[in-house]
Amino acid sequence: MIRVVVAEDQSMVLGALAALLEIERDIEVVGRARDGRDALELVASEMPDVLLTDIEMPHLSGLEVAAAVTARHPRTRVVILTTFARAGYLRRALDAGALGYLLKDSPADTLANAIRRVHGGMRAVAPELAQEAWTERDPLNDRERQVLRLASDGANGGEIAGHLQLSEGTVRNYLSDAITKLGAKNRVEAARIAREKGWL
Repeated sequence: MIRVVVAEDQSMVLGALAALLEIERDIEVVGRARDGRDALELVASEMPDVLLTDIEMPHLSGLEVAAAVTARHPRTRVVILTTFARAGYLRRALDAGALGYLLKDSPADTLANAIRRVHGGMRAVAPELAQEAWTERDPLNDRERQVLRLASDGANGGEIAGHLQLSEGTVRNYLSDAITKLGAKNRVEAARIAREKGWL
């Protein structure tokens, strides 16, 4: 049996995914998590073969969970299941150690087959995103992404500096670099471009 933990913050979707997987003879759902923190705790306690996780969740995103699971529990393979059909998210998911990246509008049998592939050590990636992910690289580094994300949420330079324990001058430099790399006029446009590409 392939033991799976499912992480999804929407209760109805979580229940549907678990029910869908439990129909399969070779898949057993051993845990359900409603947020990223719970997902990490379940992986630590259940040691599943596969973690199936959404990207957007409270406390920790699916990308953060994927990176943590890959580092702490390398025997657990990660599959991202999301609505985000953006190559930037796929690239970041693969960089975080995920072996699978599927869209929620994929056919039902695609999910079970992807879990089997990933359990076997292979990749399972939505074909419509695979080519684009390797041709367009994310120009932002992690710190530029953090600063731009906080700025786009409405934080000012001083608040960002305090949150990230940086000087305000350093924050300005990161914002300026991000704006330049994205070819934007200002931080608002830079954040919009980065979100559309899946880099934020």
